[in-house]
Amino acid sequence: MKPNDALKQQFQEILNNQLKNNDPPEVKQTLDRLKKEGYSDADARILIAQCVAAEIFNVLKSNKPYDNERYVRNLHKLPESPSED
Repeated sequence: MKPNDALKQQFQEILNNQLKNNDPPEVKQTLDRLKKEGYSDADARILIAQCVAAEIFNVLKSNKPYDNERYVRNLHKLPESPSED
């Protein structure tokens, strides 16, 4: 498995856990919204996984804790690309 594939798989695993635990609930809400907007389940999950990746990147870059508000803000912006602010 290529490194990028391993990372993608990890982001998807985080997303699956968030959906399973309904934590944060905005993940399921966003998945449902994107599917209603015409995205396939797989494509919607990829978009959400981009928010997961962005939040992990922000945590590592800034050496600060996970920011749920920023993560949820990015979920609400989808399908627009996640931001760092």
